[in-house]
Amino acid sequence: MRLTGCNLRCTYCDTQYAYSEGSELSEEDIISRVNNAGFNLVEITGGEPLLQKEVYPLIERLIEEGYTVLVETNGSQSIRDIDRRAVVILDIKTPGSGMHEEMDLSNLDNIKNKDEVKFIITGSADYEWSKDIIHKFRLVNRSGILLSPAYGILAPKDLAKWMLQDRIKARLNLQIHKYMFDPAKRGV
Repeated sequence: MRLTGCNLRCTYCDTQYAYSEGSELSEEDIISRVNNAGFNLVEITGGEPLLQKEVYPLIERLIEEGYTVLVETNGSQSIRDIDRRAVVILDIKTPGSGMHEEMDLSNLDNIKNKDEVKFIITGSADYEWSKDIIHKFRLVNRSGILLSPAYGILAPKDLAKWMLQDRIKARLNLQIHKYMFDPAKRGV
């Protein structure tokens, strides 16, 4: 589920429509849509979902109703108040995003072993910067680490080569939908 609103303007943003497009739904409407989807896994993303205070009770309710909840956040807002049972996918913006100075790095003190920290890489400078953050905050063995090549900017094979050369303990994370479907389309 994608929530509207984002406080960042990353250079490679592929969801600019999430800045302001969307429709208001009640919690009941959302729960009904989730129930009708027929899956027990719900990912809440944006824009930036943590900009909406109503997301916190929604996360708790979904978990109470038996759903596994993933919360993907851009890293600029505190994750401290997210229900600890949810899985957080914490994006740490690299310098190539143009937004790295907006990061709340204290979030790295609040990650759990089941959470994931994601870096979108635009080139070798971003890759080196990300390795420094991973080392500085001792992220290996504290969370999953995802390295994603910025679609259309960095070839996945280049990032994979660097990761293999450095034997970095991270997963290569591709935006698979962009390889399977038209990258300009929304949804499947």
